[in-house]
Amino acid sequence: MASEVEWKPLNPLRGNKGPQAGTLWGDQTGTGASGFLVKFVDGFSSPPHIHNITYRGVVISGGLFNGDPKGEPMWMRTGSYWTQPVGQPHITAARGPSVAYVEIQEGPYLVLPTEKATDNGERPINLDASNIVWLDASSTSWIDQPAQASSAVGPEIAFLWGKPQKDQISGTLIKLPAGFAGKIQTPDSTFRAVVIQGQPQVKASGQADAKTMAPGSYFSSQNKAEHQIACEAEDGCMIYVRTKGKFNILQSTQPGSDQK
Repeated sequence: MASEVEWKPLNPLRGNKGPQAGTLWGDQTGTGASGFLVKFVDGFSSPPHIHNITYRGVVISGGLFNGDPKGEPMWMRTGSYWTQPVGQPHITAARGPSVAYVEIQEGPYLVLPTEKATDNGERPINLDASNIVWLDASSTSWIDQPAQASSAVGPEIAFLWGKPQKDQISGTLIKLPAGFAGKIQTPDSTFRAVVIQGQPQVKASGQADAKTMAPGSYFSSQNKAEHQIACEAEDGCMIYVRTKGKFNILQSTQPGSDQK
């Protein structure tokens, strides 16, 4: 649960004066992949710096700018997505108290001076929430709706990165409308999910009861699993998913109905 996250300085050299990190899975200070929350105070602006690895981020709350120190700030809101390539100078700034989910393919996550900048040809991505392309049941086989349900009020999915094929790791966003009730069936591999918006009721595979999960909450599974999900939030719910292979979203009832 988001309320159970333990916060520590993201950059130990800056201590409590800098952003705070809350690990969800893995260990960003060690080797291997990991996913963690980063919390910024209003008005935070980092000095120009680089990282030793490429990372991906999704804005959960507030407004964030990540880019050229000399550039005009593009304030990314909830649901926006960005990538920061290894070795490229940039700053990160916050407008209002802000939280993001950050993910790396390998660690450790380090902050380094711009004197060590490199360029491997990779370029950053800054994708505002308004520019994300959403697909409904008529456009992707990853969503299964009842025949009587309208695609206009059903779940949607956005493919962010990776290759959404069997045995390939990829990252997606799921958008559930108000009143949605259904389930996510996961493949025979690791499934990781972070709540970005809304407060969906999630009964994760193996749990006895459903839990209301605030933004920043995390649930996961290994091997084949089934997660029951309902969304009553007026503005709907959004969930970021990292998985290997395809998963399926099954809508069990039309919006406004009780979950079955």
